[in-house]
Amino acid sequence: MRILGIDYGEARVGVAISDSLNITAQGLETIQRNQSDKVVLRRLDEILEQYEIDTIVVGMPLNMNGTISERAKITEEFIHKLKCKYNKIKIEKIDERLTTVEAHKTMNFLDVNKHKKRNIVDTISATYILETYLNKTKNVL
Repeated sequence: MRILGIDYGEARVGVAISDSLNITAQGLETIQRNQSDKVVLRRLDEILEQYEIDTIVVGMPLNMNGTISERAKITEEFIHKLKCKYNKIKIEKIDERLTTVEAHKTMNFLDVNKHKKRNIVDTISATYILETYLNKTKNVL
């Protein structure tokens, strides 16, 4: 079974997936929301058909002081939709503060073309979210 990582954004949703042993995280894709969660949920249906997923981890965009941001409230609504639709899959949240900053640092280090950055930043952020979760669960075991 694998774990799916999600960076839920206003315009795009980054998706990452673990390997079958839940050791590493790889970026999977960026879904264009087109102002609708239905688009995202349809694509997630396809991903869930293709891979055996037992956990979905969604990044929570908290404020730097740890309080709930306006975006976090919207993300909570999306998580509620996930829990209703995929009630047999464990849905987890994880603090995603600074993942987008780290994603931009990585792309700058790799000298990614500025026009390509917009399309992959969310996927890289989702990968960091998933890596954080995988590392957290390793420390628990």
